[in-house]
Amino acid sequence: MKPKKNPKADLSKKSVFFLQFGLILVLFIAWQAIEWKTYDKDNLDIGQLDLGDLDDEEIPITEILNTPPPPPPPAPEIIEVVEDEAEVEEDIIESTETNQDEIVEVKEVVEAPVEEVIADVPFAVIENVPIFPGCENLANNDQRKKCMSEKVQEFVQRKFNTDLGSQLGLSGVNRVIVQFKIDKNGNITDVRSRAPHPRLEQEAARVINALPKMQPGRQRGKPVGVMYSLPIVFQVQD
Repeated sequence: MKPKKNPKADLSKKSVFFLQFGLILVLFIAWQAIEWKTYDKDNLDIGQLDLGDLDDEEIPITEILNTPPPPPPPAPEIIEVVEDEAEVEEDIIESTETNQDEIVEVKEVVEAPVEEVIADVPFAVIENVPIFPGCENLANNDQRKKCMSEKVQEFVQRKFNTDLGSQLGLSGVNRVIVQFKIDKNGNITDVRSRAPHPRLEQEAARVINALPKMQPGRQRGKPVGVMYSLPIVFQVQD
């Protein structure tokens, strides 16, 4: 049996196209319905301007003030004319320039002497060593140097508290290094010490500060500070 319709006229093949077109049409109608606006005719401003009120406006009259005229200029100053015969005293200004014919004698300029500052000198190389009390009568510098070293060692051995090592719990041989300066006045200054215990350093500083005042050392005939180093060695009996 032959079909009654032409196969080319079958619209079921285009059903998807018609469905999409219908959805687009419905969305367009819904969008126009949402965007549609209406206005109240009573609230419309027709843009007419009433010029009748401008004719009734009163313009205030501005008061005119009478400004007084400016004061007259002052009278010119009268200048007194002095005759040429009048004598006028003039101040005489003396010249400060020297006369070229005048010979000025210049005295000789004597420069002030500059005192030479000599730094502290080590005990080993000092020209004239400090003199410990009791070493004054020795003949030369080497004998005074030896005498001073012996006197300082004897003083330290007599004054230093060697029992301090056992009290601090030390044992064996202990060494304390002391350095000090005999200044240009013969006083003991700048005492520094290094030891195994701070108490030993304090004891060494105490003994050195107790040294008597000496005659200061001299370098090139001038008193100077002299640096002196002294090792203190003692044995702690167990």
